[in-house]
Formats: sequence, C-alpha cells, structure tokens
Amino acid sequence: MDVLDSWTAGSYSAAGATHQTFRKGSGPGVIVIHEIPGITPAVVAFADEVVGRGFTVVMPVLFGRPGAPATVGETIRSVARICVSREFSMFALQQTTPVAAWLRSLASDLHTELGGPGVGAVGMCFTGGFALAMLAGAPVAAPVLAQPASPAPVGRARKADLGLSPADLASVKAKVAAGCPVLGLRYQGDPAVGTRFDTLRDELGDKFIAVEFPGRKHATLTEHRQQEAVDRVLAFFEQQLNP
Repeated sequence: MDVLDSWTAGSYSAAGATHQTFRKGSGPGVIVIHEIPGITPAVVAFADEVVGRGFTVVMPVLFGRPGAPATVGETIRSVARICVSREFSMFALQQTTPVAAWLRSLASDLHTELGGPGVGAVGMCFTGGFALAMLAGAPVAAPVLAQPASPAPVGRARKADLGLSPADLASVKAKVAAGCPVLGLRYQGDPAVGTRFDTLRDELGDKFIAVEFPGRKHATLTEHRQQEAVDRVLAFFEQQLNP
C-alpha cells in the first residue's frame, strides 16, 4: 500500500506556478511543507498525526517524488531540481524565497475556505524558513520552523540569515509583536541550522519559542524524530488554531 493512498491528490495554481498537492482531514487548516528529498514516508507519518488531531492538512509537492524514501539518490535528484529552479534561492542573503508567493496564496485560500483564526504552517530543513516567509504575507497563525537550513550555512552571514527580505522581516516582526508566536525546533549541534536561532531570538524576543534537543542529528519531526518535538507542534497548532 502506498503511503499516500488515503490522501486526496490535487493541484493548486497561483503566482505563475502549479504544484501538486495532497489533502486529508477536517478542521482548521495546516500546510505541511516537506523537506529534502520530498514527501517521504516519514513526512507522511507526521502529517497523518496532524490529521489525527483534528486538522485539515495540505501537503504541497515542491520537489521530489511523492512517497519515495529518503535515499541518497532521491536527495541528489531533489537538490539538482532546486538548484535550477527560479522558485528557490539556496544562497541569497536577505531575500525571501520566490515560492513564498505561491505558498501564501495557498494559505490564504485554505483560510478562506475553512475559516478560523488562521492556518498553521510547518517547514522543515531547506523549507524550514518558508513558514516564516508565509507569515509575512498570509493569514498564518501558527508558524513552525523545524531545523531551518536555508540559505545554505556557508559563511557567517548565511548561517545567521532568516531567508527574508528586509520588508518581509519587518512584517513578521510586526505580526509577532501583535501576538503571533513562532515555534522553532532543532538539535543543538545541527550545523545546517547555523546561528539562526540566535537571530530569531534577537529579532522576535520571547515570542520565539525554541524547542532544542541535544546532539547533532537533523530532522526533528521525521527521520530523526523526537516525540517531544511532535507533541509540541501538535499542542501549538491546537492552541493557536482552535478558538
């Protein structure tokens, strides 16, 4: 049985782009943005837990083969796709990923359909900061940054950069100051995250909720899953999205 058999496949077009989507559940909306190499069985397992807690989950396919395992070959194929795509920026400083426009539109339409205080969004690894980029221009009420690793942590400046334009950073800070918290997850020794948690603390203050684990592993919600991380995300969604 394919791990996505119980999910409804569809597509969504906006901002000059079309991406396949998978949807399941009922209740407030949550957008689960997969990590490299794609929607792996571990990503689906996490998303199924979100569905099980009473949420409508939409998983967009930004790259990779849906349902394929997290192998070296799949990772190489996905990185190659990212490197040549105009929707992503791996190394740019103080620049919001171009695919954020598409994600914001998806979040806005999902919120219009389902109502409530907003939608949840969780990004992982390369897409970890995408939830923050969505907060800048969409009705996101529960942004989760799982081991944010973009831009690529090459050099001191990139290790600290949040992957946001100055205007989007200002918008995020205004929304956070108005009451929207941001949840971040990481292993403390994960080199891919760089010093972004320090930047998030400096920019967002005590509204940035850091959940940190010892060690040098990476994928807190999936391949190197920590149950506490999953539980904290589910509790965060319930707190922020259930009025």
